[in-house]
Amino acid sequence: MTKDNLAFRQELVSLLPRLKRFAMALAGGRDAADDLLQSAVERALRKWDYFEEGKRLDSWMFKIMQNLWFDIRRAASAERWVSDDGVDIPGEDGRELVETREELRLAREAFAALPEEQRAVVALVVLEGFSYAAAADALEIPIGTVMSRLARARGAMAARARGTTVMPVRKEK
Repeated sequence: MTKDNLAFRQELVSLLPRLKRFAMALAGGRDAADDLLQSAVERALRKWDYFEEGKRLDSWMFKIMQNLWFDIRRAASAERWVSDDGVDIPGEDGRELVETREELRLAREAFAALPEEQRAVVALVVLEGFSYAAAADALEIPIGTVMSRLARARGAMAARARGTTVMPVRKEK
């Protein structure tokens, strides 16, 4: 193993928690997210010499993961990978616990109902804290596209939370 390869691997390992969150955001379920993460890491390790020094490894990995997810979704046709896993929430008030779980379930469903392109933007900007410019760079799309996808995603999630219907979201290219 060369010194450069060792540094690459160490940085990759340090990114694993963030990559796992992004995989969960795309895949929705733990098993599917684990599979996606494993495939992305395997691909990155096989093709590490394609990574351009001076570029952000996290952006490169997010793009690999998004491309893999699109490949998986195409191969699986329209089947969704959404988990019904429970969320353990500490607390003593049973009513508050039930309400919190219900709110989390509704948020998870609203997020899962978003088109894949919007889920990826929400995951990077909201969950990972990327700036619009960094998200645009990671996804290789214009910053305006990041902004419009994020606005549509927020609107769709809010409408779903209110129980109102929204106009169908057009599929973006």
